[in-house]
Amino acid sequence: MLNKLKNLNKDIAFFDVHSPEFAEYGRVIEGMDVSEICETARKIEMPNEGSVYQASVESFEALYIAKQIEDTVFGTLPAQIGYCYGHSNMLNATEWHACSELNIAVTPLVLILGKRSDIKDGRLDSAHMKAFYVPEGTVIEVYATTLHFCPCEVSADGFGCVVGLSVGTNVPLDAPTDDKLLFRKNKWLLAHEDNSALMAKGVVAGIYGENYKINY
Repeated sequence: MLNKLKNLNKDIAFFDVHSPEFAEYGRVIEGMDVSEICETARKIEMPNEGSVYQASVESFEALYIAKQIEDTVFGTLPAQIGYCYGHSNMLNATEWHACSELNIAVTPLVLILGKRSDIKDGRLDSAHMKAFYVPEGTVIEVYATTLHFCPCEVSADGFGCVVGLSVGTNVPLDAPTDDKLLFRKNKWLLAHEDNSALMAKGVVAGIYGENYKINY
């Protein structure tokens, strides 16, 4: 699959999360049994188009793995275990948090990642971004210094990705702040200049260059 994706997407640097290149962006977490949470996730119906993000899924958080995630990634602090799923194949935007993010690939998927240090004066050249293939069943920690956004699908069936974050992340702000990039609680967001839908919601257009599309 990785070789196929590389051949179909020569305009972006493409790697597997098990490659040394991923070390700047996150780490693969070995030895975590994700069979139960993946089985639970697959019972959630895929949308016909577009993607869905649920910050907290009660059926996920009732599982034993939820405590493992809190201990392993969040140092025993409370975590919310949610789900991002559906259809997406574009860069479109990038976000970051003041904490790591845990991802469990319920399906194979691709993440387009960058580094916060590449944002200069609120602007980001998409040429700095890299694509990483995440095989089904893989568990990764995406560091707080890493730029990321909605996963990209690698088949017409769509993608599914369990998302673990500090409790309260991605919920609406109580009041506007002076930080124009702070879109939700603990969620800073930059839209690509081509993404009129996000800009209409007040997201700052700060990504220039190619709006990468992942072909499969």
